[in-house]
Amino acid sequence: MTAMSRKETMPWAIIICGSVIAMITFGPRSAMGFFQLPLLADTGWSRETFGLAIAIQNLFWGLGQPFFGALGDKYGTARVLMASAVLYAAGLVLMAHPASPAMLHVGAGVLIGLGIAAGSFSVILSAFARNVTPAQRSMAFGIATAAGSAGMMVFAPLTIGLISALEWRGALYAMAAMMAAIPFLAFALRGNAASGTQSAAQFQQTAGEALREALGHRSYLLLTSGFFVCGFQVAFITAHFPAYLLDIGIEAWVGGVAMLLIGGFNIIGSLAAGYIGQHYSKPWFLALIYIGRSIAVTAFLLLPITATSVIVFSAVMGLLWLSTVPPTNGLVAIMFGTRHLGLLGGIVFFSHQIGSFLGVWLGGYLYDHFGTYDPVWWIGVALGVFAAVVHVPIREALVPGRPALAPAE
Repeated sequence: MTAMSRKETMPWAIIICGSVIAMITFGPRSAMGFFQLPLLADTGWSRETFGLAIAIQNLFWGLGQPFFGALGDKYGTARVLMASAVLYAAGLVLMAHPASPAMLHVGAGVLIGLGIAAGSFSVILSAFARNVTPAQRSMAFGIATAAGSAGMMVFAPLTIGLISALEWRGALYAMAAMMAAIPFLAFALRGNAASGTQSAAQFQQTAGEALREALGHRSYLLLTSGFFVCGFQVAFITAHFPAYLLDIGIEAWVGGVAMLLIGGFNIIGSLAAGYIGQHYSKPWFLALIYIGRSIAVTAFLLLPITATSVIVFSAVMGLLWLSTVPPTNGLVAIMFGTRHLGLLGGIVFFSHQIGSFLGVWLGGYLYDHFGTYDPVWWIGVALGVFAAVVHVPIREALVPGRPALAPAE
């Protein structure tokens, strides 16, 4: 086999193991909404209490991203992923027995949030970027994102079944046990920023230098601000959509089908985003995704809401759900290379999680005060228009003043 053929071959062991980890880490957190009503029925707490716990989860997921991304860049991805398994499992167990709202916020919020951060896309995609060529990068990112989508699709019906068979506490214990698979899969992703087939093509700089460069780059700041909106929109739907449907008289099974469809069509959207981002303008593609979400939500709210309209809406939103991830991470890699992708991608994702915090918390807070989720839906529509606008001027190019390095042979 020649050097060229080796370079063009996908590192499938890394891609597959990383994708399964993404499925395991993304699946349970996407199913948190199914625990809301049974947990509140047992505890007597308000929706704001649950919403705050999931909001804290999203916030700590974001806070942990740059930290765990930098640790993975320096000490190795596998070690960070093993820490993810421990934190995630501990949070799920504590969530199963919340003696007080504070314990719920620590378990479902802080611990699960940190567990997701250590095993999330930014950590996994940085390992992918070190081992695939630039020509393969967008598609590799799309595969990992699709795997996270598959986790959502699998865990929606699985969670309903587990809650039915084991009650909500038993379902959380079962999910905690699943985290034991992560350390074994993580072995394939061992290595840090200095390893991998693309290491010779990296621009050498310290983490501090990379951070200063990124925070002074206009396109990076616009990308970061736009990704805030993605977090707001998807986290609100993930946490509150099942309860919203029950509130307006839609049968419970429709909520399960809706989350299943979002996950299923998310796989198609993520893979398509990997392909489109490799061949067309990533900033314009992202602008179209965000404006498409706003149009979809507007139509859903203004038209009569039925089981059929929920299914159609879920399919459309699924196509647009995580399709933002491959082009967003791809832009960071194009601007700054892969040397500190875990750190810089993690900061972009922190903005996403600030949006997630607000989307989830405002969903519960405004519902308790107004008795409806409608204000948060319309805030999401307005933010989608904002995100579309800020992505248009983003430059899809290496940061000015940096010498381009040829990829390693």
